[in-house]
Amino acid sequence: MRYAKVVPDIQTRAIDGAFDYAIPPELEPRCLVGATVLVSFGHRDVVGYVTAVGDQPGEGVSPERVLPVARVLAAPAFDEVGARLAEWMAAEYAAPRPACLRLMMPPGQTMRVKREEGGEWQLVVERAQAVDDRWVSLTGEGRTYEPRANASRQRQVLAALAAGPMRLAELSALVPGASSVVSSLSRKGVVSVEHRRRVRGSDEGTSLSSASAPRPERLTAGQVSALDAIARAAEARVGDVVLVDGVTGSGKTEVYLDAIERVRAQGRGAIVLVPEISLTAQTVGRFRSRFGDDVAILHSRLSTGERFDQWDMVRTGAAHVVVGARSALFAPLANVGLIIVDEEHEGSYKQDQAPRYHARDVAARLARERGAALVLGSATPSLESLERCRVGSWRGARWTRVVMPERPGAAVLPEVRVVDMRQQFAAKNGSVFSTVLSEALLGVAKRREKAVLLLNRRGFASFLMCRECGCVPTCEHCSTALTYHERTHSLMCHSCGRSWPVRAYPDPSTKCPNCGSRYLAQFGLGTQRVEDGLNLLLAGQGVDVIRMDADTTLTKGAHTRLLEEFDASECAVLVGTQMIAKGLDFPEVTLVGVVNADTTLKLPDFRAGERTYDLLEQVAGRAGRGGRRGEVIIQTYWATHPAIVAVARHDRARFEGYELAQREEAYYPPFSRVCNVTVSGKSECLVRESTDELARYVREAVLDLDGEWEVLGPAECVRARVKDRFRRHVVLKCPVDAEPGPILAAAASRLPARRDVSLAIDVDAYDMM
Repeated sequence: MRYAKVVPDIQTRAIDGAFDYAIPPELEPRCLVGATVLVSFGHRDVVGYVTAVGDQPGEGVSPERVLPVARVLAAPAFDEVGARLAEWMAAEYAAPRPACLRLMMPPGQTMRVKREEGGEWQLVVERAQAVDDRWVSLTGEGRTYEPRANASRQRQVLAALAAGPMRLAELSALVPGASSVVSSLSRKGVVSVEHRRRVRGSDEGTSLSSASAPRPERLTAGQVSALDAIARAAEARVGDVVLVDGVTGSGKTEVYLDAIERVRAQGRGAIVLVPEISLTAQTVGRFRSRFGDDVAILHSRLSTGERFDQWDMVRTGAAHVVVGARSALFAPLANVGLIIVDEEHEGSYKQDQAPRYHARDVAARLARERGAALVLGSATPSLESLERCRVGSWRGARWTRVVMPERPGAAVLPEVRVVDMRQQFAAKNGSVFSTVLSEALLGVAKRREKAVLLLNRRGFASFLMCRECGCVPTCEHCSTALTYHERTHSLMCHSCGRSWPVRAYPDPSTKCPNCGSRYLAQFGLGTQRVEDGLNLLLAGQGVDVIRMDADTTLTKGAHTRLLEEFDASECAVLVGTQMIAKGLDFPEVTLVGVVNADTTLKLPDFRAGERTYDLLEQVAGRAGRGGRRGEVIIQTYWATHPAIVAVARHDRARFEGYELAQREEAYYPPFSRVCNVTVSGKSECLVRESTDELARYVREAVLDLDGEWEVLGPAECVRARVKDRFRRHVVLKCPVDAEPGPILAAAASRLPARRDVSLAIDVDAYDMM
């Protein structure tokens, strides 16, 4: 008898482990590691995942008391390495093990046991399926077959097939009733019908001129150095890490492509992670232009069926290069030789739902498990990665930094100008654009070039405020100010999605909800307002103004369509939010403008300065990638901030010195690890009780531990109420080499169950709001 260790998929922290089950002989061929099974647990059937198979049950478990596996519901989705990775993630991030294993399931697979109205438990199975097309083609006999004189439909079908094989669906659209005709001809041996797997979404192309990756005539010295370091890491096969620290436009993508080619020549595969916001048709096209159908793409903008087809291509060995957002890390690629994390500093690599993992650190663990090399690339590496390279190792792997300071060919870094908007206001300039930026935009129009404008906020104005009483309308369900959208004349909450119809001053129907005054006016900036300002400034100049933000990219394909429109235009300005700051390569762009650099600088977040520097440096890198040197204009009310000064002078060391001194004094990363435990619920009293108890349990647990452990709170979150739920949190700071996950999980498990109170543990937190 064989035995399986099964992790039940039950949503509770009280049950978190693997349990032994006997494998009936008839299920042995299919009950393998990674399979989804149905087992009995607590007097009812539950869905579970097989994490190990052996000849004996666990130590101390009597074989006579072991229950059998009832059914195998799905084929293996992960192997032993995947099982170990999930176990590590569960401990590292204080996450339920089933949640970690679900990351590796096929897209579209949902299996659960739910209780019906009569009290019976019912298995519910939902899964995406492969799609087969029926292709019809003429046989050798069919080419000489002569239908009867009155068989007009047979003649039409044969005439259509004479040009080559066709899908039956297309043939039926061309010849009504073709399906029955094909069946008849197939029985006579005139045509053959073949079932072929159709990969959904694989035929989507793009007209973007930069969606290809032609080989350069020669590599730069920095590129050669990076490839040599990656080759050494790949040969070591112990999970060594190479940080490619290259300025924007230095050719990091070519380094990735060359490194993948070398790994593929050895018969191994590669995983490439790209921030979701940068996963454009341009990025995808470059990998497909080099590796063709050997590339699988995984990201959230694909439909469930499309994601399943791409995932299944990897599982069946049809694709060996996986390109996608952070979830692509869990694709079923067994023989991994290289993992690449592009723009490794990006906060979007941190998952905001359980399990709250960081893709960079999970990639490092996976590289060790697979014996692969890990490559981290960025023009603005995170302070954590730079510190690990300075030390030279982290968690048993070598960390090496390679600098790529130059752009290929004649391209040079752009000139950066900082405009102090306080001086513009003093000079009576009330426009969205400073005099400097206005003149530069008009110059772009005159020279028939292109420009990019960044504003990290969607909507028309950031908020409305009554000029008589100072009231700012806030969401009645959340503790956040409402954003004003002029096109729809509505106030919208970007936390819960609710909206209310409102017209701003000077509309006569405007009314303050607090004092009744009609002076409820717009404050702040939004992309819609910038777009309107551009149309006014550039009226009659023949310039296309294209806005790209969360509102204009809601529909599938909108992101690509807007970029293609910008690419095809003779002269255009692209205005948008963060999504235009990364991953775009248009040589015609000679001007980049940052409308208000202070948006992220004023956030109550210890990473605010780093995030601002990263964003400004990244968007500045969109300029001057062609023959003409680019120009960057940054508008700010805080021109002396080290992040802005560093971008203007292309002097990252200046910012890093300032930021590291601040972090070290306050005991923040990279000198510590920060964990944020948030408790939310509809009863403020119960939330307070839970956070008070949690803080006490954590303080008791860390009291006698080595190193500096610091527990802050409990306190209200910055967003103290979201969707009618009150929110409080406890913050834990600990040494870099500490393991806070098990401590926080143990403290959380001691809390009594309280009605409608939920708890979220975020180890290595990025969102402290």
